[in-house]
Amino acid sequence: MKLEFASSARSTVGLEWEIMLADPVSGDLVGRAPELLAALEAESEDERHTVTGELLTNTIEVTSGIGDSVAHAVDDIANAITAVRSATDPAGIELLSAGSHPFAQWYDQQVTDKSRYHTLIERTQWWGRNMMIWGIHVHIGVEDHRKVFPIINALSAFLPHLQALSASSPFWAGERTGYASNRALVFQQLPTAGLPWPLRDWSEYESYLDDMVRTGVMADATEVRWDIRPAPRWGTIEVRACDGLSTLPELASVAALVQVLVEHFSRMLDEGRRLPELPAWFHRENKWRAARYGLDARIIVDAGGTQRPVRDHLSEVLEELAPVAVELGCVREFGGNAETLEHGASYERQLVIANATAGDLTAVVQHLIREFRSGPESSTEGS
Repeated sequence: MKLEFASSARSTVGLEWEIMLADPVSGDLVGRAPELLAALEAESEDERHTVTGELLTNTIEVTSGIGDSVAHAVDDIANAITAVRSATDPAGIELLSAGSHPFAQWYDQQVTDKSRYHTLIERTQWWGRNMMIWGIHVHIGVEDHRKVFPIINALSAFLPHLQALSASSPFWAGERTGYASNRALVFQQLPTAGLPWPLRDWSEYESYLDDMVRTGVMADATEVRWDIRPAPRWGTIEVRACDGLSTLPELASVAALVQVLVEHFSRMLDEGRRLPELPAWFHRENKWRAARYGLDARIIVDAGGTQRPVRDHLSEVLEELAPVAVELGCVREFGGNAETLEHGASYERQLVIANATAGDLTAVVQHLIREFRSGPESSTEGS
């Protein structure tokens, strides 16, 4: 199977953000996306952003245009949120984002009436119906398909860093899970989801797709749901490992880190240098550790098995790659990752609220609603 990788400008940025719809009083999810999307159809077709539905009617997704910088793409997302608010505020609907809803139940939710979603549920059954998960996707432009898999393989070593920074699903269906990112482990139950296969080059990817289509595993490349995948239609590498970021500044920070890492590895390839890789079994262990412990995880950082606290290793990476952020014009956004390390990721802030309210998960939802409107509340404030 031959698959064209679209022409794309190097290190351009595209963002997708899945957002929950909730009742402002109870905090429970509401399946009102169809009516909101109908109300938003009057939006100008000239807008760079899009607003679409998702698997469940309790969710909308906002998408940026192609940004020549992180700030450019984030501006698109901000404009999309403003447009969505023009429909949700009069309708009495609140917005929030996290990897999971703290207490909503899967059996209360409705599947969006599209054939591809019904097909997915028919195949995956209980696991599919349990996909009450929300995430972000970061697309970074790559100018040559020969770079795609070397970069994906190197970038896989930084999935635990990204997963820990974005971890925001410590609760599931009213239970405290003990995981920073329960979403990460739920999502990988779907066919073709999880860590990417360690393919060497584009021809191996084409062979993989041929095998998957020929044996009925998937219909086409869009059904590859890896934590990092090629997006051939757009000419990008797409990082899908992150929980839903709870605030726009955090979305910008994680996007900047992905952009800087991809550009860093691209420059190494330009210089003829071999990119660092870890064995697949280390990637698997790192994913579990980041899901379980978040920013308190100890991860494996090289092929020799060296282990480091993810906070410490990430701080070093941020310092090392800061010059690349300067050249890409994302210094402010890139610096937000250090602020997350200092003030706490979303899962930490949610746990502070739960502990301060004797486990009141409605209070956690109200906290997430406030954060979505106003920005992150420090995990040390307890409010």
